[in-house]
Amino acid sequence: MQDELLTIGRFARLCRLSVKQLRHYDETGLLAPVRVDAGSGYRYYAPEQARDALTIALLREMDLPLAVIAQALAADPESRAQILRAERDRLAERISRDRARLEMLERLAAGGLPGYEVTMGREPERRLAVVRAVCAPAEIGEKFEECVGRLLPALGDAGITWEPPLWALYPLDLEERMEIAVGAQPPKGAGTPGLEFEVLPGGPVAETVHIGPYAQLPLAYNALFAAVHERGLRPQAPVREAYLVGPAEAPREELMTRLIIPIQESTA
Repeated sequence: MQDELLTIGRFARLCRLSVKQLRHYDETGLLAPVRVDAGSGYRYYAPEQARDALTIALLREMDLPLAVIAQALAADPESRAQILRAERDRLAERISRDRARLEMLERLAAGGLPGYEVTMGREPERRLAVVRAVCAPAEIGEKFEECVGRLLPALGDAGITWEPPLWALYPLDLEERMEIAVGAQPPKGAGTPGLEFEVLPGGPVAETVHIGPYAQLPLAYNALFAAVHERGLRPQAPVREAYLVGPAEAPREELMTRLIIPIQESTA
């Protein structure tokens, strides 16, 4: 049998890999040699292991986690396809986030830190019909759309005509798991079973307006929070976004979003 096996060096050349890579695959449990000599510790591989070795190298080149690669190798063809499609979707989401970051860097490189006019004012009390979701920061866009898809049909079924704009409520800190809410302001006194209502108290706020893609909202938040802290004010939750011009009304470069942070004067 040993005559049919390949030394680790020969197997590495066959697969266009390095000996170091093969040893790493063995140590992590991805691809164990068929035989290890008890005396010398030499590793021996079967020629038919080349396909798995090449597949591992290909998937690692695409930055797939080792645990995912192990699952894919052990799975039947249908399950393997599902695993790889899930990784494809995660990669597409990461590319989308990276593209948004590139656009922000280009904007900063071209014109420096954007200038936002931050104003201090007072916001009236608002009563919103809301739906909530728990998500990670990277899932905000997806969960926001899901919330809109739940809220607007519920209002329509109840015969409630809401008053634009649409609102979103966020915590001050973007934690790993956080609760967000999407709300709409119904006429005074309107209510319906099955819908949750939240009253946003009136009071002093700091606010600014962002024009452009939602992915560049961090630029506006940077200016807004900086102004709050420079004035010795305390930001209060929830942070509010009002979508004055949405995707159905204008291209992404012309979207208009009002950002509002309730504030409390510092007592320090």
